[in-house]
Amino acid sequence: MEPKAASKDRFFIVIRGKSRRGFCRGCIGRVEAETGRGELTGLMYGCSSNAGSPKNGGSVRTEDAYPLTRHQAQLLLYISSPSRRLEMLCNPQLFSAICELTPGDLVVIRYKKGHVPGVVKNLMQIGKKESKDDLNMLGFEVEFVDSEDNLSPKQHGPLPIFSASDIIQVVPSYSVPLGLQYRDIKRGGSTGKVVMRINSMPSTGTSRRQVTNSQSERSVAPGRTRSEPPVPLEVGSLVEVVNNAGVTVYGVIRWLGIPEGKLETWAGVELDYEVAGCSDGVYKDQRYFTCKENCALFVPVTKCSPDSRFVCSSTETETFNTTEIPPVPAYEESEEDAPPVPESEAASLFVGKMKGIQGHINSCYLDATLFSLFSSSVTVDAICNKPADKERPITCILKSIVNRLRRQGFVPAQSVMNFRKKLGCETFSKNEKDPEEFISVLFQKVLCIQPLLKLRSEGGSSHGAYTLQIFLEKEQMGQTPTVQKLLDTSCMSGDIKFETMPSCLIIQMPRCGSKYKMFSHIIPSTELDVTDLLFNSPRECFICGQMAKFECLQCLPDHKLQPGRIKQYCSTCNTQVHTHRSRCSHSPQALAVPEGVAVDTPLPRRTMQLFGVLCIQTSHFVSFVKYGPDSHSWLFFDSMADRHGDDEKGYSVPEVRACPELGDFLGQPEEELTWANPALTSELVRRLLCDSYMYLYHSPEMSVSKPSDGEP
Repeated sequence: MEPKAASKDRFFIVIRGKSRRGFCRGCIGRVEAETGRGELTGLMYGCSSNAGSPKNGGSVRTEDAYPLTRHQAQLLLYISSPSRRLEMLCNPQLFSAICELTPGDLVVIRYKKGHVPGVVKNLMQIGKKESKDDLNMLGFEVEFVDSEDNLSPKQHGPLPIFSASDIIQVVPSYSVPLGLQYRDIKRGGSTGKVVMRINSMPSTGTSRRQVTNSQSERSVAPGRTRSEPPVPLEVGSLVEVVNNAGVTVYGVIRWLGIPEGKLETWAGVELDYEVAGCSDGVYKDQRYFTCKENCALFVPVTKCSPDSRFVCSSTETETFNTTEIPPVPAYEESEEDAPPVPESEAASLFVGKMKGIQGHINSCYLDATLFSLFSSSVTVDAICNKPADKERPITCILKSIVNRLRRQGFVPAQSVMNFRKKLGCETFSKNEKDPEEFISVLFQKVLCIQPLLKLRSEGGSSHGAYTLQIFLEKEQMGQTPTVQKLLDTSCMSGDIKFETMPSCLIIQMPRCGSKYKMFSHIIPSTELDVTDLLFNSPRECFICGQMAKFECLQCLPDHKLQPGRIKQYCSTCNTQVHTHRSRCSHSPQALAVPEGVAVDTPLPRRTMQLFGVLCIQTSHFVSFVKYGPDSHSWLFFDSMADRHGDDEKGYSVPEVRACPELGDFLGQPEEELTWANPALTSELVRRLLCDSYMYLYHSPEMSVSKPSDGEP
């Protein structure tokens, strides 16, 4: 089939695949034609001062390329590093905002060894267009913002030009009522950079929303009612106010009362930053409190909501003093158990700061494990199936944690601290971190569930376990193993089989905490095939597909027979394979063939799905959770992503981030994944590859809900 001509100005970036006929990952090309074999042919642009000139031609599979507009291609082309270009694509929200930048927008630039605020002055074309095939690179001329002199440039002469990858934050001029300023703000002993409004910012377009004196009487945002707020507000409460345009401002209530001429309670809020049209505490010629000019906002109290960036608690516990923790949203216990969060709602419920489970005093291994097991729609849900009359206090605490996580998307640290104390295990009350011990205690002592695994060892003895540790010699594997190959090799080497199909399989990687890793990185297997690891279960011949009667451990690493794959054979294939001089010394073992299984019947494969990964780096645990069947439905959770205040009176700020880029990465063929270089991937993909500690799998057709015998 002849290639069909492609439409003009179609550009792309190669996102996967090894170097192939001129193209490699991260390079940018222009489509010249499409073939009937699902390939794009075109020109490739270089990575230098004259990168806008095409270097050569080549072809790439359509599924390995990501389409770009001309503008996107020009911005990415000015990024000299192919890996930096791919990192840019892994943050689609930021890249989209960068593509829409116009003069006057504020940005934060990665500059030298720090982050510097600046104003976009011009979009610059780099390079000369000497032929019709040339593609001008695009960069941004940026004027640095001085924190003292607002928009005064910090240096004379030509302004510096930055690439899209140098921009780490975008604040479009039309998204806020006024300009912005970048200042050092001290909060609870820590210093952080924030973007703030400045009144001297010149207007750069008609899309900027003008602010008038009527701003002090903002209308309530759609969806908000005029009823009293669910949490009582008082002087000193941290609040947020949202207007009809969706702009949120934050502050603290300094005054409550009924102003002259009004019939309902109003709040005088001192804002975190200046907003034109606001006052210094005066409303209609009457002073109610005093603050900086342009920082006092007066609105009906019904338009104020508790500051969603923080959480609250009004009670004192054994673990915390009330002065040490932030206020958290009110929560009322319900007699009904919360079901697993559906995929369609998970991102909106969980993603953000102060989301997930709040960490405290080395609790990250508990937090990460609980979030992985109970947050997603493919969760281990036995806790919700226990009869109410058999519940014990510790089970009720766990239920409360799970219900709150699923209903509110956030669990305060005190809840987990109380749970850890009730467990009564010495390990949990000290600084040691042992997720495998916690998992065993959780399933056995709290949920009263029989061992998740029934393992049959050499000699026919069997035992139960809640997790499976990988044991093998590094020489048995290649440099970049997959979880599937690690599991197969470890079980074959130790002569271990599963007596029954596991409902949940938690696999511990061959490493020791954060200090020792047998492999620099491990490739996740999103689907785990355990068919050949089941004891006394029918298996297919590795060669012809007939009923297998022999198994050979020595054939496992054979490079001519797909190394890493378990090898079992029918009688005929077993004889033929082992007549080869390199295998004549092997000792195949006879398999027990189940009775009543037809020899010529196709045998189904038994598989399990990946739903969570615990990772550790420098003694700190985080987790990745798959919250639905879509390949992009991945969350990253860190219970101690940030810190507010000092070690004594501060608190951890947990964060949950959506990471759909994992779906794109893990969707590549296995042979391409094994060639992956973690240094060229996004931050979260790199953490998954290099820091994995435990992989959590479940069987979609089985439930983890059976209580153990003799349950109290």
